[in-house]
Amino acid sequence: MKFRLRWFAVLLVCWGLVSFSFGSAYNARPKLIVVIVIDQFRGDYLERYRDQFGEGGFRLFLDHGAYFSDCNYDYANTRTAPGHATLLTGTYSSGHGIHANEWWDPQKKRMVTSVQDERTKIVGAASNGPGASPHNLLADTLGDELKLATQGKARVFGIALKDRAAILSAGFAGDGAYWIEQKTGAWITSTYYRNDLPKWAQDFNSGNRAEKYWNREWKNSSGNRLRTTTPRKTKDGSVAGFYEVVGATPFANDFEFEFAKELVVYEKLGNGPATDLLIIGLSGNDILGHQVGPDSPESQAMVLATDHQLADLFNYLGRQIGLANIWIALSADHGVSPLPSVAKSLRIPAANFTSDKLQVQLNAALKSKLSPAHPGEYVKILKYPVAWVNEEAFAALKIKEEEAERDVGEAMKQIGMRGYYTRWQLAQGAVPNTEIGRKYLHSYSPHGGWYVMGVPAPYTVGIPNGSDHGSPYTYDTHVPLAFYGLPFQTGTYRTHAEPVDLAVTFASLLGINGPTHSVGRVLTEALAPAHRAEDSGSPTGRSNPHSKPSGEVKPVDLSSVQGGER
Repeated sequence: MKFRLRWFAVLLVCWGLVSFSFGSAYNARPKLIVVIVIDQFRGDYLERYRDQFGEGGFRLFLDHGAYFSDCNYDYANTRTAPGHATLLTGTYSSGHGIHANEWWDPQKKRMVTSVQDERTKIVGAASNGPGASPHNLLADTLGDELKLATQGKARVFGIALKDRAAILSAGFAGDGAYWIEQKTGAWITSTYYRNDLPKWAQDFNSGNRAEKYWNREWKNSSGNRLRTTTPRKTKDGSVAGFYEVVGATPFANDFEFEFAKELVVYEKLGNGPATDLLIIGLSGNDILGHQVGPDSPESQAMVLATDHQLADLFNYLGRQIGLANIWIALSADHGVSPLPSVAKSLRIPAANFTSDKLQVQLNAALKSKLSPAHPGEYVKILKYPVAWVNEEAFAALKIKEEEAERDVGEAMKQIGMRGYYTRWQLAQGAVPNTEIGRKYLHSYSPHGGWYVMGVPAPYTVGIPNGSDHGSPYTYDTHVPLAFYGLPFQTGTYRTHAEPVDLAVTFASLLGINGPTHSVGRVLTEALAPAHRAEDSGSPTGRSNPHSKPSGEVKPVDLSSVQGGER
């Protein structure tokens, strides 16, 4: 009898794990989904530093999760705001509308950010400027669909140092989005979400948690000092803020994770009647990467520090909720170009440009062709490689949008662009049926008035020093995509994947609708038990139906799962 009861108990546990692996947002299976988005984290980093990772950080995905090594954005506007929006909406800029971090507003006659909203105010810090919201999104997010499916029972939060990363991840219905005031490091939000910070966040700020990250030394594993967070001044003589000084070190990620842990506890994530969602955008990797590029000792040390920090977070979640009750995803909003000086040292053509100087050259070329006596500028802002066009200057010459943008595009070719796509052209879908044409078509948005997207030469960046992103090339589009949790079959998958696949894969597993404009595919080859069809590609046929995962694919090793019911 004891033998039979023992086996009956084992069968019950196995049945529970099988049913749990399919998931149900309505019954809190899993209790929590955590999406880690590392700002400016190229897809090759996981292989480059693989033998230096410890246990429990990136290796949680590489050794015990489903890791897609060939994941690329299929658009050209590889920036922070579009990247976070793409990951959580499951569509590109042509679907969600966020095509840049900021754009020219022809009505306001100034640049506006992707999330600023004059109808709201900042909460948590004194500010005379506008607040922020997801009002520019033209599609909903995974979190929005989770809230709809559970009649608001699910809890959804987004956090990052940057407002656009937190807000565009949390979506319209998010319970909260938090980012920092850049001078002090205080965590803030907007009246779009609430009129006052919750008490736990107020206590976090009043406890001067940011202060302990000043006057510290960042050293690598050999004990060599890489940077210090001693207060300093900027080039213009002003005092550099928390975002600029601490933000370019691993202490920035420590600070974010410290806040994330408080949020998990006080918002009781993973303890409700429905599946909760937390998106953590690690902004520090990007702040540093722009300054030193992807091949520097500092970037290597930053990746290894992130590995340790992730291991600590996962251990915390294991103790707090149980990793058997959590699904985790890892990705990035974009990659980054090598420093042009590094590329040139290998005889690869590369260059740093100054956008302001290029803008002067661009306007000079346009004046020479159109009207040398015209007092205004034809291009208001050049945010390399995108030009925001002054509609009024062309209207004075009775030149309409199609011709005006074509004139700007031809002038952009004169100053070194390989080609261009105009807003008018993209709105009509009038692009060549090529890989590059599709990437620019996916980059279209109706926001921003008239604009022209230049096609830069590879390894050229629009800043005088350091590195950047924003191109259609693999160093900017290639990002990691990895999952951990009971539904996922352990292995490295060489099948083609895209960041748009993340949201629809989770939605399918949870039994909820995908985001409204989602175009991704469910990554069935990585699900346990596997559901391999003859063609697992999307209706667009973008994936290779004959591709196979490399190596032997093994089931999740439950002995590695810490805490929680099994």
